[in-house]
Amino acid sequence: MTWKAAFPMYNVSAGVRAGYEALCAALVDVLRADGFRGAVELERAPALPHFWKRPDMLLSQTCGYPYVTGLRAHVGLVATPAYAFPGCEGSGYSSAIVVRADGAIGALADARGCVAAANDIDSHSGMNALRHAVAPLARDGRFFGALRWSGSHRASLSLVQTGEADLAAIDCVTLGYLRREEPSSLDGLAILCHSAPSPALPFVTGAAVPHCVRQCLQRALLTPSAELASLMAAVSIRAFAQCGDDHYARIGALAHEARACGYPQLA
Repeated sequence: MTWKAAFPMYNVSAGVRAGYEALCAALVDVLRADGFRGAVELERAPALPHFWKRPDMLLSQTCGYPYVTGLRAHVGLVATPAYAFPGCEGSGYSSAIVVRADGAIGALADARGCVAAANDIDSHSGMNALRHAVAPLARDGRFFGALRWSGSHRASLSLVQTGEADLAAIDCVTLGYLRREEPSSLDGLAILCHSAPSPALPFVTGAAVPHCVRQCLQRALLTPSAELASLMAAVSIRAFAQCGDDHYARIGALAHEARACGYPQLA
């Protein structure tokens, strides 16, 4: 069998994509040095979330929200990155709630009745974190006047820039990469506030990956060689932490808190 690997979550530029591909290749080299003999093929545009459930999936990075809502039965947690960006603390991260700098929204309550943009219904950073943030302000299950599903954080930012939306919650890691790689994508925008923190997007293996292979990857990431640490730094990863289901339960708890406020869906 040819194993598949993919790191699709933060491909905001060719440079960032190349950085993750180099990190992935180095991890495969670590496996080979440990006796792993399977062929590995990198996929640049996998169909998500199907890819994470494939029996030939070796290694990837996933969002915490689909993980806690069912994906955990199909993958194994390896390690969680600690990113070197504002809004990240340790292996946690948050969403930056972004508005137009010259707009009238000066506090989250001011966004009542406005148009929100969100990347995907299965996104923690774009949907779940925003739902939790505005849930205490909702009335009769609604807060926004309209909702635009954009398909990506970059597209959400564009909708806010052009006035087609008034607000969006953006993964602070995505924001950090864009600030470095494509600063014009943030022109005219301001951070209103940050969402509640949660564990960052974990590196995972497929369910069929042997436990010894997962352990080898885990050791490499938790105690990286100088070469691996350099590749991590290239994509602004300071270190990795071992986070389990008890840590990722925080994401499910945020959804539960929103439902307890009578706000079960972003609206």
